[in-house]
Amino acid sequence: MQRRTFFKTLPVATLLAGTQSGYTAKSSGSLDLEPIILPEPVKEGGKSLLASIKRRRTTRNISSKDLPPQLLSNLLWAAFGVNRESASFNKPGRTAPSASNSQEIDLYVVLPDGVYLYQAIEHSLTPIVAGDFRKRAGRGRAATAPISIFYVVDRTRYDLGPDQPDRAIGDPEIQKSYYYTDTGFIAQNVYLFAASQGLAAWFHNCDKENTASEFKLRPEQQVLFAQTVGFAEEN
Repeated sequence: MQRRTFFKTLPVATLLAGTQSGYTAKSSGSLDLEPIILPEPVKEGGKSLLASIKRRRTTRNISSKDLPPQLLSNLLWAAFGVNRESASFNKPGRTAPSASNSQEIDLYVVLPDGVYLYQAIEHSLTPIVAGDFRKRAGRGRAATAPISIFYVVDRTRYDLGPDQPDRAIGDPEIQKSYYYTDTGFIAQNVYLFAASQGLAAWFHNCDKENTASEFKLRPEQQVLFAQTVGFAEEN
C-alpha cells in the first residue's frame, strides 16, 4: 500500500484557517497534525516571466492573512514541484535543478499550526511537529506571516556509487557549493512566483540551532535558510 493511501484530504476552507486547522485535538489536549493533500496546482496564469522578473523584490512587510489553499499549492509546486515524470538519474524532474538531480533540498513548511514536509511527488504535506514555530524564521513579520519555507539539505541524497559521473560529488566542500546553489534556484522560483501573483517574499537567515532539534532532523540534515511568503501588508 502506498503511503499516500494514509493521507487525508482536508476541506479546502479549513486548510489554512489558523490554529484550528490541520489537526485533531486528542483527549489529552495534545495536537495530532493531519497530513494535507494539496489541491492540484494551477500551472498557468499570473504575470509573464519578464514582468515577474521586473517586479521581483524582497518585501519584509508581510501580512498575517492566510494564503488560500490553491495559492499555497501553486507556490510549493513552483518552488520545487514535479514538472515532468522522467529526468536524469531515473528520477522525476523538478522545477529547480540540482547537482546530478540529487534533489537534496527539502522544503519544511511552517504554518500557524505546525511544521510539515513538502512531498513533491504526492504534492502533499507530511506533518512533522505540531505548534507555532514561525518565530524560528526570524523576528518581525516572519514570526506572524502565514508561511515560511525552511530549506534543509539532506546530504545522504548524493549518490556516490560507481555510476555517478561527477566524482567530486563526494567532497564535502563540493557538496556545500552544490546545496547552497540549489537552494538559490528554489528560492528564486519562490521570488518569481510571488512577483507573478502579487505576493510578498523575503529570503533570510533563521534560527538554525533550535530548528534542527525541533524539526527532528537527522545529523545528515542541515538547516540552511528560510523564506517567508504572504500578502504584502497594506499601508
